Amino acid sequence: MDDVLRRLAAVGPFFAVSYGPEPPGPGFRPLTALYGEQLGPYVAEVGRRIGSGPGRVAASTAQFGIASRLWSIGLGCAALDGRVPALAPDRVWWRLPEEGSLQLWLPEPAAREVDRLGESVLGNLAVLEAGLRQRYGVSPTVLRGNTASGLVGALRVLIDRVPGGAAAETVRVLLAEGGALAGTGTFLHEEGLGVAFVRRSCCLYYRVPGGGLCGDCVLRTRRR
Repeated sequence: MDDVLRRLAAVGPFFAVSYGPEPPGPGFRPLTALYGEQLGPYVAEVGRRIGSGPGRVAASTAQFGIASRLWSIGLGCAALDGRVPALAPDRVWWRLPEEGSLQLWLPEPAAREVDRLGESVLGNLAVLEAGLRQRYGVSPTVLRGNTASGLVGALRVLIDRVPGGAAAETVRVLLAEGGALAGTGTFLHEEGLGVAFVRRSCCLYYRVPGGGLCGDCVLRTRRR
C-alpha cells in the first residue's frame, strides 16, 4: 500500500497518513489505547478545544473526527487503487499534538479488498462507540449518523479530485437499504453533479458556542 498512501497525501491534508516501520515522531500509540484508558482525556481535550466541556457534545465530536479520518484514508485508497488498508484499532496508531488535529500512522499498511472497507472501519468504530455510550451516554443513533456523515463528507472531497467510481459505489452500498449504514440518511449521487446527503440525526455540534448547524443536519429540514 506504500505507493497508494503516498499518492493519497496529494488529495489533501485530511487524507494524508504516515506509514512505514518507523513512526514520524514520538508519542504514537495504537487506537486501542485511545479507546481504552485515554478515552476520557481525549474527549476532555476535544471539549476544551471546541468550548463545550467534556460531555456528550465533545464525545460526539471526537467520534465524528475519528470516523471522518478513517473513511478518508479508506475511500481515498479505494478511489486510487481499488484496494484499502487494514484499519483495525490495533493497526492504526495515533497522537494528538498540542495544536492541530489528530495524526495517524499505519506501521504495517496491509492491503485488503475494497469490499472489506465497511467491515474494517465500522469494526474499528464499534470499539470506540461502546466506550462513548457507556461513559457519556451518546445515542447510538447519533454515532451512526456521524459515521455516515463522515463517509459522505470524504466522498464529497474525493469526487472533485480523484476520477473513478469505486469510492462512490462503496458509499452507495453502505448507505443503501440493507447496507451497514442503512437508515442514517438520504443519499444522492449524480455523476458530474456531486453528492447530497441529509442525515436523520444530529451530531450535537449546534450546542458548541457559535457552532450552528451542519450542512447535512436533520434540524435544517425540521426548522423549515
